[in-house]
Amino acid sequence: MSIPQTGGGPIEHHDQLAEHLAEGCKPKEDWRIGTEHEKFGYCKDTLKPLPFEGERSIVAVLSGLRDRHGWSEIREGGHLIGLEKDGANVSLEPGGALELSGAPVETIHETCDEVNTHLREVKDISDEIGVKFIGLGAAPIWQHEEMPLMPKGRYKLMDAYMNKVGTSGTTMMRRTCTVQVNLDFASEPDMVQKLRVALALQPVATALFANSPFFEGKVNGHKSWRGRVWRHLDDARTGMLPFVFEDGMGFERWVQYALDVPMYFVYRDGKYIDALGMSFRDFMKGELPALPGEMPMMSDWADHLTTAFPEARIKKFMEMRGADGGPWRRLCALPAFWVGLMYDQSSLDGAWDLVKGWSAEQREALRVAASVDGLQAKVNGINMHDLAREAVALSHAGLKARARAGAGGMVPDETHFLNALHESIETGKTPADELLDHYNGDWNGDITRVFSDYSY
Repeated sequence: MSIPQTGGGPIEHHDQLAEHLAEGCKPKEDWRIGTEHEKFGYCKDTLKPLPFEGERSIVAVLSGLRDRHGWSEIREGGHLIGLEKDGANVSLEPGGALELSGAPVETIHETCDEVNTHLREVKDISDEIGVKFIGLGAAPIWQHEEMPLMPKGRYKLMDAYMNKVGTSGTTMMRRTCTVQVNLDFASEPDMVQKLRVALALQPVATALFANSPFFEGKVNGHKSWRGRVWRHLDDARTGMLPFVFEDGMGFERWVQYALDVPMYFVYRDGKYIDALGMSFRDFMKGELPALPGEMPMMSDWADHLTTAFPEARIKKFMEMRGADGGPWRRLCALPAFWVGLMYDQSSLDGAWDLVKGWSAEQREALRVAASVDGLQAKVNGINMHDLAREAVALSHAGLKARARAGAGGMVPDETHFLNALHESIETGKTPADELLDHYNGDWNGDITRVFSDYSY
């Protein structure tokens, strides 16, 4: 999850809110790729999740990365809660999952090198202390009470609020993991087209990367339990956002949406001030109950934008948020999939042609069906397997057209990063299907085998 935002000065007029988003517009040559991925840590011998502190713990892993691999520490309230280096961050999800928020880079080759380096560094530290990490969309066997809440003020506030507005917020915080990619836009019209395609095709990403068929030691009936969790979290800040597809969509329309998202907090002097359920519109009038008479800063607006959790969202860039955390090679496939669709105009236009005739009801139905049935989903004549085949083909064409070489020119483009998705299209099986095959086959119903067979 996001770290506190800084800078920007006071908000003096409403137009600054949309201007903040518009500042993200960049010419194509400056577009970048930022990949984020989360993974669960656990003790190798007990299969229990890592505590925050101790010999085998989150702090032990962070300290090792700091001391051995040159990361600088980030602290909150005296606690080591993150790291930073060369434009990248290592941070903690509420239940202790370790997240890499990668630096903005130009190619998938670079983002994959970054992911590989990070995972090698984590393995270097974790192997020494008897710790392992695994990429899954949901914790396969752990109960809520086994997951420690990390000592971050933001998480303490969110945790207290979640069960008041939905049924699965605390589950999302502690027991789900994702991989996402952050991409740029050139202009307001470009943002609108990309956001519409991103939202409409998030169910395809959910299906292709589905990797959470187990929960609390049982088969849960979903290919992506993480996707199911997000559907029952908080209707005021999640979902497929039908307004994005309506006439008049632009930065100001996103502002109006975000202003209606209830607040979580205001960050002041290193502390999170409780603003749960309060209105940023009131804040703009100096009438926020948590800070009466005080006007917001631009950093408050930037913080607030991080508390909306739709399937795709915009800040000064766009985030694709629909995929389960997964195995090593799919951590590069996710950014490749979206870069191929978004960073080549012909592929973007082709993707829009795929989805522009859908209704809001069809988009929502696809979201639901993707989490339940993965590539086998069918909605109102839309076959997810066929849709995924077309989307991956468009992405492949987009990456080929980009022609960004790697390995010193030895690899002509980025298309090979889609190989895992081509295999899923060919076989009809996603990671969730493979896990279920093992469960019903050589694992003989023993879900704990996922740890020995699938950890990094």
